[in-house]
Amino acid sequence: MVQQATEEPQPKDEAAAGLAAEHPASKPARRNLTATPLHKVVVVGGGAAGLELATKLGDSLGRRGQASIALVERARSHLWKPLLHEVAAGSMDPDEHELDYLAQAHWHHFRFRFGEMTGLDRVRKEVLLAPTFDEEGREITPRRSFPYDTLVIAVGSVTNDFGTPGVREHAIALETSEQAMRFHRRLVNACLRAHTQPGPVRPGQLHVAIIGAGATGTELAAELHRTARAVIAYGLDRIDPEKDIRITLIEAADRVLPGLPPRISEAATRLLQKLGVEICTGGRVNEVGPDGVQLADGRFVPAELVVWAAGVKGPEVLKDLDGLEVSRSNQLVVLPTLQTTRDPDVFALGDCAWCPRDPERPEAGPVPPRAQAAHQQASHMVRQVRRRLLGEPLRPFAYQDFGSLVSFGEYSTVGNLMGFLSGKSMMIEGWFARLMYRSLYKMHERALHGTAKTALSTLARTLTRRTEPRVKLH
Repeated sequence: MVQQATEEPQPKDEAAAGLAAEHPASKPARRNLTATPLHKVVVVGGGAAGLELATKLGDSLGRRGQASIALVERARSHLWKPLLHEVAAGSMDPDEHELDYLAQAHWHHFRFRFGEMTGLDRVRKEVLLAPTFDEEGREITPRRSFPYDTLVIAVGSVTNDFGTPGVREHAIALETSEQAMRFHRRLVNACLRAHTQPGPVRPGQLHVAIIGAGATGTELAAELHRTARAVIAYGLDRIDPEKDIRITLIEAADRVLPGLPPRISEAATRLLQKLGVEICTGGRVNEVGPDGVQLADGRFVPAELVVWAAGVKGPEVLKDLDGLEVSRSNQLVVLPTLQTTRDPDVFALGDCAWCPRDPERPEAGPVPPRAQAAHQQASHMVRQVRRRLLGEPLRPFAYQDFGSLVSFGEYSTVGNLMGFLSGKSMMIEGWFARLMYRSLYKMHERALHGTAKTALSTLARTLTRRTEPRVKLH
């Protein structure tokens, strides 16, 4: 039996009147909000797009009692996904950057619903959640459902292994902080094992194969080059990093970063080769085994650790979500207004949405799965919800590409800025590019915490880093 959630309290008259005063009701298209029940907005997914949206809606509509805002998420804490490669390499402590959903909900006037969406009832307008259990198998929250008036699905994406044999058994994806920390533990354990074993380091023992040379793969390769050597420098003197550690980057396309301009790809290739990273392009993977990766052309890449960072798709729950249309990559197909094609009350944004990049040019394809796209869509969706409350027509989303940046940690950062200065694309590299890259994360933090708290937390992390190891060792 599905448990029905309790109805939220009705808004105060003065709060509704405040919204009416802010948006005068003299225009005929607008509703009288004082005569309608509290509008229920449910956001599913607490990633970059979903958490920013819930926070902004809570600070505006939720704080004033003009709408009920709820965030559904299966994890307990949030970590910005573009940082996962740094967690995996050990150059970032996730405890310093993770944000507790329950605390964020308390601070920003929305409600956190712990659980994973398993389905949708569009007739009854309910989100269905699976029960949750602790490590000992005891139930934490029961199977339940939550009603909505406006539903926003922002569940992100998952790695697409294309059915390749051995990936699930022998490779690690970097979709969650738990997976990133698992890889880091395996990396440190591999170094300790090699240092304490009676014999010398075996061929392929400390080799790492990264499948997929997109942003995640290339950034991880550069970070691992530094952090693996940092781990060894803390007394593991039986390992020779130049001789024993080998990082191989495997890409099916003919160059690294195939989705970015060739100039960025060439700059990244030069830097990776300078670091000693072996680049294997045109390498379609046939199978991942316990001791390495078998390529379709007969080549074999020995590796003790394998990371799968190739391809993305929508989560499995979207495949049959009460009849909503999905793309070939299992993303929810949405209109330019971010509404799903078969239900105007259900929206989707972020990596789980197939949104046309340019409605007038279908050949342009969808909005790319980037952090800047999620940020822009979350900001647009805040205005869409307000328009729905006021009975105003929705507006189409227009994606603005500000360029692409790829960080190689302390070594360098490369990328391009779109429309910079003269309106042309500008290639940037080095310190300025790194500063721009870090500003993307600060923009995300600012959307969640405000300017003052972001500045204070940044200062605190800078001071703390001076008293800790340069790489996480546990």
